[in-house]
Parts: sequence; structure tokens; C-alpha cells
Amino acid sequence: MVSVRGSVVDGRFEDVLPPIRSILHARHNGGIAIEVLTQLDRNHVRGVALNPTEGLAKGDELLATGEPLKAPVGPGILSRMFNVFGQPIDRKPAPTDVEWRPVHAAPPSLLRRSTRSEIFETGIKVIDLLAPLERGGKTGLFGGAGVGKTVLLTEMIHNVAGEHHGVSIFCGVGERCREGEELYREMKASGVLPNMVMVFGQMNEPPGSRFRVGHAALTMAEYFRDDEHRDVLLLVDNIYRFIQAGSEVSGLMGQMPSRLGYQPTMETELSELEERIASTESGAITSIQAVYVPADDFTDPAAVHAFSHLSATIVLSRKRASEGLFPAVDPLESNSKMLAASVVGERHYRVARAVRHALAQYEELKDIIAMLGVQQLSAEDRGTVFRARRLERFLTQPFFTTEAFTGMEGKLVSIEETLEGCERILADEFKDVNESALFMIGAIDEAVEEKEKVPAST
Repeated sequence: MVSVRGSVVDGRFEDVLPPIRSILHARHNGGIAIEVLTQLDRNHVRGVALNPTEGLAKGDELLATGEPLKAPVGPGILSRMFNVFGQPIDRKPAPTDVEWRPVHAAPPSLLRRSTRSEIFETGIKVIDLLAPLERGGKTGLFGGAGVGKTVLLTEMIHNVAGEHHGVSIFCGVGERCREGEELYREMKASGVLPNMVMVFGQMNEPPGSRFRVGHAALTMAEYFRDDEHRDVLLLVDNIYRFIQAGSEVSGLMGQMPSRLGYQPTMETELSELEERIASTESGAITSIQAVYVPADDFTDPAAVHAFSHLSATIVLSRKRASEGLFPAVDPLESNSKMLAASVVGERHYRVARAVRHALAQYEELKDIIAMLGVQQLSAEDRGTVFRARRLERFLTQPFFTTEAFTGMEGKLVSIEETLEGCERILADEFKDVNESALFMIGAIDEAVEEKEKVPAST
């Protein structure tokens, strides 16, 4: 070992240089793994440590394994929690019936990919109606801090696990240890843990570990898709922290920063991860990824590069969260390439367009209402406002994962029930019902009984 500078380690080898992405171990401290990232010359390599470097010193001997980082795959990893090395972190013994595979792999070839367009139903009204997810596609949850990305991810696991006969894999990139522990308890209590795997690269771990934990989770997902021919739901929280970890590694390696201080290789690194998430004839990996948006700036390079890989975009709005409209999904900014009549059907497409049109008109009228009041609008515009406000409230929904905090029982709503409710509101069937009767309900039938009980409110 020639030098140790934080997580960066330089090593000298006399005969054969270790290959790029192979793992080195310190002889006197075998617990420290170093991934080779560059060969400096014919005798020197530079790598980044995947765990803390306490105890390493100049002159220590390095052992070249000649192999890349590996992850465990097999039936034995179900219901377990792992770190980036495949070591269990749930205080249980390591699984025995597993195979170890390299975390680096090529994406499936174009010939192997499936070209069918299928909807992936979540049971969440606003998502299934306005931004339907694609089976085998990639969905981004965009939002700043504190608008509900992790809560929405957790709810999707809960809803989908009941009907989804595949495997759910949760990948925590830069997660707080509190969030990981809470997720484990919630999944165990709801009974979905037997078909779930959790992989964490926690916030306190070195950037090299956080940078590779996504690849480890993908390797596990690919096993269930290709070997067991099962559908996989891959949840990543948070893809921004993957980019952030890559930026830290790039800075440690001495690369010149690019726009806004991000690494110059950001697009390549993100593509290597995203292109492996695909649907094949044997199974599909459907991915839902939380994307933190720095300072709510959607022109940030991290958000822009993430956008280009997604088939559906769910934007969480701080304004809607402040109004208590949960889930705080922005119905005008969120979209999906699946929202086409040829995919979702003519009825779904027509209702979604009508709902979005009504909400867009209401948004345009808000300034006039703020200055002059709703009574100064024409009768037609007042009708639009009242319909839009009822639609906004109907698209809210109590979550199973927040029952302990809200006291409201969670609801799972089918696409058919969502379409029926929106059609009846658009037809002014609920114009005499107080709009609060439509707030935080499931199917529209829950508001019907309020029709005679509560006087109309404008």
C-alpha cells in the first residue's frame, strides 16, 4: 500500500495489475475491501474503500482477489436485510442456500426485451388515473425534502404485495438507519416480508458503499427475473443519493467536476444502473425510484438526467402537501407514456383528459378568485371550480402505512372505481354534496350516503 487518503487507497503491484472493478483486501485487516477504479501506471492502481479505512497504514500489504464485488442470490435471501457486501444486517445467521454473483452485469440485449405495454396497478387513485405505471418500466417520484416520497414508496409496497405474486426488493441508497428499521417492522407486521428483500447502503457509510448498493440490489432482482421467471418490484430510495455518492467518489479520485459540481461521468454511471432494469420474456423488473430534487429545482442536472430514463413521472408538490391534499401528487406535472388510448383504453384516456382539463382551468382561475372572489366568476366558471375542488378532494386517499398517525383506515381503490368516481363528479352528480365528504375516502360510494346528510358548500 503506497498511500491512504480518506477512502482513497493507492497500491503498488510488481507483476500483474489487478483489473478495474476488482476487489483488494488488506492482509492485516481483511474486513476492509477496496474496489480498483483506475490503473495509474504499469505498477500502481488507485481504488476507493467500500468500508471505513481505520487501521489502514502506508506499507500494509494488499491482496488482489481478481474478482469483482459479489452479491448473494437464491431463495434464501427472501425476507432478509443485507448490506452492500451481502452480509445480513437483521441479526440473523447468514443464509446458506445462496449463490454469489458479480454486481456488475450487462443489460439484457434488445432481442431479449419484451415489447408489450401493460399497466402496473397500484391501488392509489391519482397515480392509476393520471400517471399509470408500466409493467417492466421505470417510474420516478420527484420531490423536495418532506413531501412524502418515502411514505408513497412504502404504501406501494403494501398495496402491490397483496396482489403482486412476484418479489419486492427495496434498495436504500443513503438511507437513514431509522427509516430502514421502521420499514422492516412495517413490512413484517403487514405480512409482506416473506416475498421481500432489503438492501441498504446507509447514510453513515463511505461513498463507495452507497455507490455500489444499487448494483447489488439489481443483481438480486435479475436472479428472480431470469432464473426463477418471476416479476420483480424494485424500489430505490433515493436515486439522487446514488448520484451524490458517485459525485463524492469522483471528487475523491481527483476528477474535474462538471456542471454544478456533479461528476463528469454522471450520465454514464446512471445509465449503467438504469438500463439493467428491463422487462424480458421470462419476467419483468418494474422499478419505482424516489428522486430528491435539490431546492425543488427541476432543472438540476441530477433530476434532468433521471427524467430521460423514466416511463412515468410522479411529481410531488409542496403546495399540495401544505394544503393537506395527500398523496401530494401534482396532477398537472405528473405524466406517463402509458396514458394513451391504445394502452389504457378509450374510457380511461377520456376521463383522465377531462380531469386534467378541469384542474388546469381551476389553476388558471385561482388568481381571479384570490382578487375578486368566486362569486364574480361566470356560472360556467363557477361550475368548473366546484367540480375541480371535488376532484382534488376525491383524489386524496388514506394510506395503510399512515394509519397509526392519522387514525384513518387505509383504502385500496381499483382503476374501475376511480374512473366511476371521476365520471360521476364530472357529471355534476355531487354538486349538492359538501366537498369535504369527498376528502380522504376510497371509492365514490363512501360519499353517496353524505349526499342527504350534509348541506351543500360553495
